[in-house]
Amino acid sequence: MTTKSVGISGKELKNAQVDFSRETGAPQVAIEFTDDGAKKFSDVTTRLVNQQLAIFLDDEPLTWPRVNTPITDGRGVITGGFTTDAAKTLALQLSAGALPVPVKVVEKRVIGATLGASSVVKSVRAGFIGLAIVAVFMIAKYGRLGMLADMALLVYGLLTFALFRLIPVTLTLPGIAGFILSIGMAVDSNILIFERYKEELRLGRAWKIAIEQAFGKAWDSIRDANITTILTAIILYNPGNWQFLPSSGMVRGFALTLFIGVVVSLFTGIVVTRTFVRVLYKEKGKH
Repeated sequence: MTTKSVGISGKELKNAQVDFSRETGAPQVAIEFTDDGAKKFSDVTTRLVNQQLAIFLDDEPLTWPRVNTPITDGRGVITGGFTTDAAKTLALQLSAGALPVPVKVVEKRVIGATLGASSVVKSVRAGFIGLAIVAVFMIAKYGRLGMLADMALLVYGLLTFALFRLIPVTLTLPGIAGFILSIGMAVDSNILIFERYKEELRLGRAWKIAIEQAFGKAWDSIRDANITTILTAIILYNPGNWQFLPSSGMVRGFALTLFIGVVVSLFTGIVVTRTFVRVLYKEKGKH
């Protein structure tokens, strides 16, 4: 097919973004021209009604949309059975063609895969060191209760990694960060419970009653904190692919591991820790 320039270039394109049809909900690409571009586009679309208008980037054809009606206001949409990813790609390509200046390579580097692998290894090592410090702190602060909390934390880690393998989840650097953050949420639950337990003891309650009261009364704070984090993780993961929310793979990896970790920490922080305390803990000299 032969083509002829219509005198419109990328500099006349003001904006290109993914949109969705109000009638069908199908993805499409909405385009908007500058004032000068709108006049040119109006003349072209009036002249080419029921004909195809080819769009090129670097002399390579991107798409061949058909002009259905004249577009006189400088705003139009490109349809054609796009998937959301295909519409995003076309919008990015059109935006790239709208750059007012040429892109020049200032510096070029080739980075091997070992750099990323090294960063992941270092992050995992840092996570284990942090986990060990937390475990030592719990024992130093709460004694035998801290040891039981560390046992529950170990169960938490095993359950979480089992879910990562089952789903499966690829542990990138942001994913590891989400997992480490969820460890903090798991420990935070135990601290709230144990501090509440100390308060109940100071009120003169027997330790068995005090520990049950501690789990019950700390639940409200634990629930609110974890639900807030879960909602944040869902928003970051953006399951509906909404345009006004982040859709980066790295952000989603962080959100997914954080979501799984917090959900598991709710279970281990309440159910597992309580079971360990009921079965294995007893205050010396108290009834």
